[in-house]
Amino acid sequence: MRTDAPTCCRKTSSGRSWKLRRSNARPPHSWGSLRAELVDVARPAYVFRVKLVAESFAWPFRGHWRSRWAPGILCIFVLPLLFIPLLGYAIAATRAAEADPSTGPPSWRLSARLLSDGLWTACAVLLTMLPFLLAWHPLAGVLMRAGASPSHDAWLAGVYAHAFAFSGLALPWGLVALLVLPHATASFAASGRPGDLFNFAAAVRGVRRDFARWNIVAAALVTGWAIGLACAGLLCVGIVAGVFYAILVSAHATASLHRSGSYPSAG
Repeated sequence: MRTDAPTCCRKTSSGRSWKLRRSNARPPHSWGSLRAELVDVARPAYVFRVKLVAESFAWPFRGHWRSRWAPGILCIFVLPLLFIPLLGYAIAATRAAEADPSTGPPSWRLSARLLSDGLWTACAVLLTMLPFLLAWHPLAGVLMRAGASPSHDAWLAGVYAHAFAFSGLALPWGLVALLVLPHATASFAASGRPGDLFNFAAAVRGVRRDFARWNIVAAALVTGWAIGLACAGLLCVGIVAGVFYAILVSAHATASLHRSGSYPSAG
């Protein structure tokens, strides 16, 4: 009688000879079933990643989007004069995406709440920039004394040193902003409490709680802004529409941090 596979050698009762023992036992899970189980586990997270990015990039064109874009482009044209209303609308867009993302960007309504939300958001952004702004001039002085400037002219050397210092500080500030502002903005848009916008510790805890979800949101934000800034190649005029597009993409992606029941965890 043949069996499937040898397992071990067994000594006979007489103790003088050895016989090969075979077993019909099979592993409880084959590689095929194990692979299927892993795919089933990973599928919700993969669907979340694809769905979030695709919906964020398409959301600026949902609903009556043309009437939303015209005031937004106007605000960007006259920056920094209408910087506060623009930030206020970004909060309103995040709030609308949290409530019902299928309706598209909200309509523009100049109100006290719009201006208040924009003012609080500007303060939060400036607060994240403050340490780097304070370090900008001292770092430029260090670079200038180190001879990092390619020019020997004193004025040009100062310009180069400040430009190099700005470039060196822009990346760490961007990382800090990505770490704290998405969760803080989503909480503020949902509650309307300015304290949530400045609760950076809670924002960091939110990142630690679901790092994979935050990572996807951050990727959508960075990609949206890269696309928006790339529109500068269209005769340098497309950057205006590109920046507003990036703001709307950021609003939708940020809102997903508060819509905890809309998608499974990305982890």
